Amino acid sequence: MFEELFYERLVKLRSAKGVSARDMSLSIGQNAGYINALENKKGFPSMQVFFYICEYLGVTPSEFFDDHNSHPAEYREIEEDLNALDNEKFQNIMALIKGLRH
Repeated sequence: MFEELFYERLVKLRSAKGVSARDMSLSIGQNAGYINALENKKGFPSMQVFFYICEYLGVTPSEFFDDHNSHPAEYREIEEDLNALDNEKFQNIMALIKGLRH
């Protein structure tokens, strides 16, 4: 169960970042085919490499496994921006979001 989620999220988050598996592999200090091999379900990263993967993708380990969140880094940025608003501006944003949903 979690194995499949790992593979699916790796592909989804890497694709959303718009980088190739080769570039990501090299950026996290692995051989050029490392991420491709993972995405083809050939093993799992060590815990240390998993943390490098998360750092590279700009997500926390928890966000990595949150399959209901397709844009975790962006959601975190939005949350930080919302927390910086005063109550009136926050309520305006809430009204805008609700209006867009209808």
